[in-house]
Amino acid sequence: MKKQATQRMYNVPDADLYVQCMEHIRYAHRDIEFFHQYGYDIERLKGFGALCQKFNAMPDDDEMVGDQMLMTEKKNDAAERLKTAIRSLMTRVEMKYNNRSGRYRKFGTAKMGDMTDPQLLFCGRRVARVARQQIDFLEDVGMNETIIQRVLDACRDFETALNIQQDRIADRDIAVENRTEQGNKMYQELVVLCNIGKDIWAEKDPVKYEQYCLYESNNDQKLARKERENA
Repeated sequence: MKKQATQRMYNVPDADLYVQCMEHIRYAHRDIEFFHQYGYDIERLKGFGALCQKFNAMPDDDEMVGDQMLMTEKKNDAAERLKTAIRSLMTRVEMKYNNRSGRYRKFGTAKMGDMTDPQLLFCGRRVARVARQQIDFLEDVGMNETIIQRVLDACRDFETALNIQQDRIADRDIAVENRTEQGNKMYQELVVLCNIGKDIWAEKDPVKYEQYCLYESNNDQKLARKERENA
């Protein structure tokens, strides 16, 4: 059974979550003597900080997408080289056979520009195989092992580039999953810390109480700050 994707528990960007966590860790350091009364000691706070630093060191999605795009470009270049090799071979085939004949159609290169990557790879190998079967009939138009091998080499390079691209896609999916799991752990700990902080200052200090309130976005935080300033 396919694993269900981990859902984000927080609605802010990862960078904002990190900043919020580090900001509230500073508040908790300031108020650590009160946090001790809830069983939340300095070691747990240090552990929270370490969790945040680990999260911050993870590659973000822009990095993973960038790597994926580079590999896609290389795959596309390899696909074009394969198409060029196939067209070069098929030019010779067309000189020998009518493009509506069964011998020509056996190569299966119709609508090559619309083929998916797997279809193109399958097509390249078929072209080389059929060309080798008919090499004696095509010798007078310049067909030889060098031309066939050029197609096979292009197939190999394309397959390698395709596999690397798929690996990068998988790497990104794994990285997103890991980052989401780590972010959720941070957010859960942040909620615990803020709930304690609000309980500490609920009836003692409204400013410090407000410092432990969480907002869904930076804009929410700016509006709250403006309201406090205008009060």
